[in-house]
This record gives sequence, C-alpha cells and structure tokens, in this order.
Amino acid sequence: MKELFDKVSLSCSVKTTRSYSTSFSLGIRFLQKEFRDPIYAVYGFVRFADEIVDTFHDYDKTKLFERFVEDTWSAIDERISMNPILNAFQWAYHKYNIDREHVETFLKSMEMDLHETEYDRDGYEEYILGSAEVVGLMCLRVFTEGDDKLYHHLYPYARRLGAAFQKINFLRDLHADFKELGRAYFPGLDVEEFDEPTKKRIEQEIENDFLEAYKGIVQLPKNARLGVYVAYVYYFRLFRKIQALPSNRVLEERVRINNKRKVALFISSYFRHSLNLI
Repeated sequence: MKELFDKVSLSCSVKTTRSYSTSFSLGIRFLQKEFRDPIYAVYGFVRFADEIVDTFHDYDKTKLFERFVEDTWSAIDERISMNPILNAFQWAYHKYNIDREHVETFLKSMEMDLHETEYDRDGYEEYILGSAEVVGLMCLRVFTEGDDKLYHHLYPYARRLGAAFQKINFLRDLHADFKELGRAYFPGLDVEEFDEPTKKRIEQEIENDFLEAYKGIVQLPKNARLGVYVAYVYYFRLFRKIQALPSNRVLEERVRINNKRKVALFISSYFRHSLNLI
C-alpha cells in the first residue's frame, strides 16, 4: 500500500529535520498536529538541496544537484518518488497547492551556490527570495489551508520573515561562509574589512524585516501562529546576541543559543501566546 510508503517517507523527513536542526524541529512541535507533517516535508526537501551545494565537496556537486532537480520534478509530476524525502515533499506540494514557481525559484537560488561567490544588490535580493522567502511562502500555503485571500494578504509578511531569518544566518555564518565556501552574500562586502558601521547597516535592515514580519505573524490562523512565533522569538534572540557583539567577534565565532535557553524561550513564547500577549 502506498499509504505505508508515504508514512515511511514522512518519517524520513521528520528524522532529517530533527537531525539537522534542533531549534526548527522544536518549533514545529508548537504547531497544531495537522501542520507538522507537511512542514517536516518542506524542511526535508530544502535541507537536502542545501546539503548538496554546501557540503558534498568530495563529489561532483553540479551533477548531484542536476539529478536532484530532475528527481524533484519527476516526483511532483508523477506524484511519487523512491527518494522518500522527495516523495514526502510531493505529497505536501499537492495537498496544499504549493506554487510551482516557488519551487523553481528555490532551486535556482540553490544552483547559484554552485557558481556565485559574491553578490551585488540585485543578486543578493534574488538569492534571498529563492533561498528563504519562497520557503516561507511554501509554509504559508500550508498554514492558510487553501484560503487564497488570506494567503495573498499575508504574502509580503511571510517574505519579510524569511528574509530576516536568512540575513541572520548570513551574519552568524559570515566567517565560515567566507573561509570554508568562499562566499560573501552581503552586497559589496569585503569580509576581511567587516567593521562596526557595516554591521550596523546590516542589522538595521534585519530589524526592519522583523518589524514587518511581526505584523503578519499576529494575523496568522491561531493553529499556526504559535509555531511561527516560536521561530520568530528564537531568531530574534539570536539577532540580539549578534547585535551585542563587536564586529571582530562576529568574524571569530558562530553565535549560538544553548538548548537550555532555547527551551526557556519556547516556554515563555507558549505562555505569551496562550495569554494573547503577542
């Protein structure tokens, strides 16, 4: 029975999420039960694509990625894949009417990581759109459950939240991206000359994204709002930790939030949500 295979496929997406991201998997647990499997499926898909372009240095990454793209479209068009991650994703794609153009845009940004090492403003915005904003829009399709009016209303806020998350990742991983992968995402940035004024400009951009994104979070359906708010709170705390560091420290260490602090943030978020304080 295909139902059993689909169940096994989803369990692979769950395991992938929990193995690669403790914070994201904890956030998913704050979603209503009906949303967890499709969000796990989306995360598994984007995680595997990202792993190909970021990690498999001893292999032909271009060849692996081209095969992954081909397999993605086959899974979507045929509604099945023997790759359990792609099989889970195609299920979520069809069940929640995820936009094909969002998948195309995401894959295009992942492909950019195979070739691009520096970005101008246009390239930077294009990369963030594909690598983060459309992922937020895929999740929004799940959360709005076929309500196109609500989806389009929340569309710009979901993009800003995805952008904020991605820019924080860029800032947190500034040193590793440059030293290990030879990449510098922020437009016109000479990483070796990263200083306080540059850091402040980037942080202001992120702050603006957060302010706009929050306006959308409070308008989400209640059964999705807490999980998204938890992710927001986690990233905002990470952002504040980065803000508190001088620019040279950002280049020397990867800022983290320990598991004990994560749990405390998530519990406080739960109570704020329960008391209608967000």
